[in-house]
Amino acid sequence: MATTLYLLLHFFLFSALHVLTNASTSPTVYLIRHGEKSDDPLDSGLNAEGWKRAECVRGVFGEHSPYDIGYIMAPHIKGEHRRSYETVYPLATDLGLTVDTSCKRNKVHCVAEAVNDYEGPGNILISWRHGKMRELVQALGYDDPPEYPEDRFDVIWTIPFPYDNVTDIRSEECAGLDVPEDLTVEL
Repeated sequence: MATTLYLLLHFFLFSALHVLTNASTSPTVYLIRHGEKSDDPLDSGLNAEGWKRAECVRGVFGEHSPYDIGYIMAPHIKGEHRRSYETVYPLATDLGLTVDTSCKRNKVHCVAEAVNDYEGPGNILISWRHGKMRELVQALGYDDPPEYPEDRFDVIWTIPFPYDNVTDIRSEECAGLDVPEDLTVEL
């Protein structure tokens, strides 16, 4: 009986230690929308404001920020789908990182798999199209995430391990682009 109790206690403590270790070493995911786009449907890149946002993202998530970005993702680049990549490319260059564009823009389970497989240092920044963000967060494990506001380009969602909740929603606060206002997204 004592041996069984000892083994159960040992198993419980080992399991708890394993969970705590994984939680403390698993990266936090930061999810942003690509920068502003042109009103011209034939122009699939960033507009002037979008390029300003890409520059701002360098400061928000850069080397001296608290975000500690070690991995950056954007959808697979096709001629008409490059805004997400353009938004994070300057930051990736600053950090000496390559933007992972291996997942197609509608393949959110590919993104979730990449997040779960990531074992490198630092946290994960994902720049995506707003229409797929809710589905992307569901693929990570959050059953009922909020909708990303259609009229905003500045919102950062914080999704810590085990990726089952958006714990913080805030503005990038890019000077000249973002007007301080209350976010109307409910968690």
